[in-house]
Amino acid sequence: MARTESRKAEYNYDILERFEAGMELAGHEVKSMRKHKTSLDGSHVIVRGGEAFVINLEIPPYQATNIPADAEKGRPIRLLLTKAELRKMASLEGGAGLTITPVRVYNKGSKLKMEIAVARGKKQFDKRHAIKKRETDRHIQRTLKEQ
Repeated sequence: MARTESRKAEYNYDILERFEAGMELAGHEVKSMRKHKTSLDGSHVIVRGGEAFVINLEIPPYQATNIPADAEKGRPIRLLLTKAELRKMASLEGGAGLTITPVRVYNKGSKLKMEIAVARGKKQFDKRHAIKKRETDRHIQRTLKEQ
């Protein structure tokens, strides 16, 4: 089961809305993604001309010797979304301080899907508050487990 998550997405952003999208991939990219070789760090989504693309998605080669000669490294990956979803994302993308970020890649049946989210960046004090809350929750769970 292929599953790659961006752990920093939840930490760095307040997730406002999530979308599920298919991806237009080449065969060697699919194999690499199924082997958990994908990295979502530093990638983001743009909506241009009625289409959505993932930029800076790192997909290392599955087998370096068997990649086609015309394969582009670091190419934008087209996302497959409905027109209504694309319109909604395009309108939200223009909002102040909002960005569209990939959250995770996973299997759904035999298809690879990407969960993307419209998000607002957190301030530093919000991040510190999240860390403090997580630590107190861990402490509470530990003390309940000991009793």
